[in-house]
Amino acid sequence: MVKVRPVSTPEVELQASAPATALRDSLKWFVLALLIIVIDQLSKIHFNSTYQFGEYRAVIPGYFGFTLLYNPGAAFSFLADAGGWQKFFFTALAFAVSGWLGWQMVKGRFSTVMSLAASFIIGGALGNVIDRLLHGHVIDFIQVHYYDSWYYPAFNLADSFICVGAVLMVIDSFRHPQP
Repeated sequence: MVKVRPVSTPEVELQASAPATALRDSLKWFVLALLIIVIDQLSKIHFNSTYQFGEYRAVIPGYFGFTLLYNPGAAFSFLADAGGWQKFFFTALAFAVSGWLGWQMVKGRFSTVMSLAASFIIGGALGNVIDRLLHGHVIDFIQVHYYDSWYYPAFNLADSFICVGAVLMVIDSFRHPQP
């Protein structure tokens, strides 16, 4: 009986190591997402412990300042008065989106810009999930306005990272259109 040894070629070795390389490459993006979560949570701890609810302190009078507000809903207080079920809905949605984005990174399906965007979105989404689970609402503290005539809804660093991540995804989709 003749034993046949499998022949190893560079192409076969590259294919075998591709998943390990994608996993290793995605690790830096998960570390970035974790760093975003830490920065977000530290900022929320600061404002939640040094401001009274509703307090406003001007940084650029008439335009920008810090406040402390609680948002039981999503962006722009969407579903804030829904009775409590929205906390679970937005938590599940954040986990689902973060899981899908993370899986795409692990599989190596994203460009560098898309991976950066995914890290921003994962970090921001999970930062807000932590608030919902710990406090039952999201802590917002950044206030942009024009004197007393116009106010943009208060937001936080997690929201900012989510928005920047979404913009980066749109930009990358124009740079790398899918067939």
